[in-house]
Amino acid sequence: MDQTARLTERDATADMVMTMVARARSAMALIADADQDRTDDLVRALAWSLYRPDRAERLASLAVQDTGLGNVADKIIKNQRKTFGTLRDLLRAKTVGVIEEIPARGLVKFAKPIGVVGAVTPSTNPSATAVNKAMMAIKGRNAIIIAPSPSGMQTTTETVAEMRRELARIGAPEDLVQILPPPASKHATDALMAAVDLVVVTGSQDNVRRAYRSGTPAIGVGAGNVPVIIDETADLDDAARKITASKTFDNSTSCSSENALVIVDEVYPAAIAALERAGGYLCTADEAKRVESLLWQGGKLNRTLIARDPAILAEAFALPEAARQARFFMVEETGIGPAHPFSGEKLSLVLAIYRAPDLEAATGVVRDILAHQGRGHSCGLHTTRPERARHLAETLDVVRVLVNFAHTFGNGGGFDSGLEFTLSMGCGSWQKNSISENLNYRHFINITHLVVPIAEDRPSEDALFGPYWSKFGK
Repeated sequence: MDQTARLTERDATADMVMTMVARARSAMALIADADQDRTDDLVRALAWSLYRPDRAERLASLAVQDTGLGNVADKIIKNQRKTFGTLRDLLRAKTVGVIEEIPARGLVKFAKPIGVVGAVTPSTNPSATAVNKAMMAIKGRNAIIIAPSPSGMQTTTETVAEMRRELARIGAPEDLVQILPPPASKHATDALMAAVDLVVVTGSQDNVRRAYRSGTPAIGVGAGNVPVIIDETADLDDAARKITASKTFDNSTSCSSENALVIVDEVYPAAIAALERAGGYLCTADEAKRVESLLWQGGKLNRTLIARDPAILAEAFALPEAARQARFFMVEETGIGPAHPFSGEKLSLVLAIYRAPDLEAATGVVRDILAHQGRGHSCGLHTTRPERARHLAETLDVVRVLVNFAHTFGNGGGFDSGLEFTLSMGCGSWQKNSISENLNYRHFINITHLVVPIAEDRPSEDALFGPYWSKFGK
C-alpha cells in the first residue's frame, strides 16, 4: 500500500470513529435525565445480557473457540461470577444527583458523566471484560465504545450485540454500547483513544502506553506476576487447595493467578506433598529444562501452549505418565530475572517454586520477583498468623496483599473479599498506572462540589508551628 492509500485509509478510519462517537453522544443525551432507578435498570440490562445462563455458556464456548485460551467451564463461571459481583457493587452505589453531603464542611457533591469511554479489552476475557467495563461506564450515564483484541473480535462483537439487544428490550438507546468494526487495528484503536473523553485499557502493556500517549485521560492496568508465600504456620492442605483452585481456573488466564510460590524451609517438603495431593506435579530438573525450552520461543511465551489444558501441556512437555492426570506443573527455581524465565508471568499451568530459610528471606524473594516483573500488582501469604501480612503491606510495593486466599478469586473482588469486583486492576505508579486500586464506578464519574460558607476554621500559628518551634526554634 502506497503512502497516499495509507493516508486515505487513516482518514476513513478517523471519520468512522468520529461517527461512532457522535452516535454515542446522541445516546448519552437520551439518558441525561435518567434518575438512579432508570440508570440501575440500564446496568441490570447489561448484566443480564451476559449473566443469563444460555448466553454465559454460548459466549464462553465462543471465546475458547475464538481465542484458543482457557476452558469453557471456567469461562462460564467467570462470565456469571464477575458480572453478578459487579452488579452487586454497582447497585449499592449512588451515581446520579447528590451522592454525598458533608454539612460540617459545607460541601455537597453531585455526580456527572465523564462522557464517551473508549475501552480496550483483552483476548483472555473477551466477554466478561467488555460487559464489566460497560456496566461501570453506564452506571455513570456514559456511553462506551469497545476496541476488542483481534483474536477475541468475534466473541466481543457478539457480546456487544447481546448488550445492545438487552438495552433495546427495555427501551434504551442501543448506541450506549458500540464496538469498533473488524478488522481490529491499531489505527482504529488509536483514533478511538484520541476521540473519546476517557480511555480504559485492560490488556497488553503496549496498549496501556499508547493510551497514556493519546492525549486523552487514561486508566491502564499493569502486568501480573503474583508471588505467594507459604509460611511455617500455614494450614498446608488448605493453602494447597486454594492455590490449586486459583492457579488452574480458566487455565491460568487471570493476571491474578499465582506465578510463584515461596515456601519456608521448615515446611517445604510437607507443602510440596500437599500441593501434589491437590493435583500438582513436581517436574524433575531435566523436565523443568524441557518445559522452559518449549514454553518460551525466541524469548516470548509460546502462544500454542499458554492457557492450555493440563493434558495438552503434559503431552507437549513429554512428561511421564504420572504427570498426565496432574492439574498443574511445578518447577523448582532459584534465580530471578531475564535469564530465569520461570520468575516471570507464565500465563499457563506452570508454577515456579522457591525455597527460603524464613519469612524474612521469603519476603526478600517476593520483593525481587516483583522488581523483575509485576511490581505494584499483588502478592499473597498463607499463614495462621495473619498479622504477619502487615509487614508485607508496609514494606512491599504492591497495591494488594491477600491473606489465605485463592488469589484469583479474591484479588479482582470476591464475596469474601472487600475489594471491588473488576477485571482491571490498577498497579499504581509502580507500573506507571494512574490508579492504585481495582477499577470501579468511581473512575467513570465527574464530581461537582457545591461549596457554602462554614464557621471559620483558622487555627493559631502556635497550633501549627508550635511543635516545630519547640524542636528547632523559630
